[in-house]
Amino acid sequence: MVGLAGLASRFLPPLLLMGAIFFLSAQPGLNSGLGVWDTVLRKLAHMIEFGLLWLLWWRALGYGSPLPAIAIALAYAASDELHQTFVPDRAGSPVDWAIDAAGVGLAGAAVALWSRLAPERAPRFGAPRDSAPV
Repeated sequence: MVGLAGLASRFLPPLLLMGAIFFLSAQPGLNSGLGVWDTVLRKLAHMIEFGLLWLLWWRALGYGSPLPAIAIALAYAASDELHQTFVPDRAGSPVDWAIDAAGVGLAGAAVALWSRLAPERAPRFGAPRDSAPV
């Protein structure tokens, strides 16, 4: 049986990341002044943060099927885009959601590749909850 500390160590990281995403999305008109690089870096950051969000939820849910964690990450990406429509100088976009979804997909591909290259160290899709590394 998992105690409170175990639950916190599994569920707190994805919840904290979700809070950070919400906080950053609530900031009106963030701009680094880097021109086109600002857009590129921002989109890359979104891919990384939503890929990480999937990975953290997959870990929190015990490394079983990746589908529940994918659903959570994609639903949160959609809610993030909706949230941005209410923030001054921000706009939610289906294209931005697709970029977030690509980050989830790339994170999944990276885990699949890691599983093939280092199967003894990598978590496996559908692995029993007690056999996956934490």
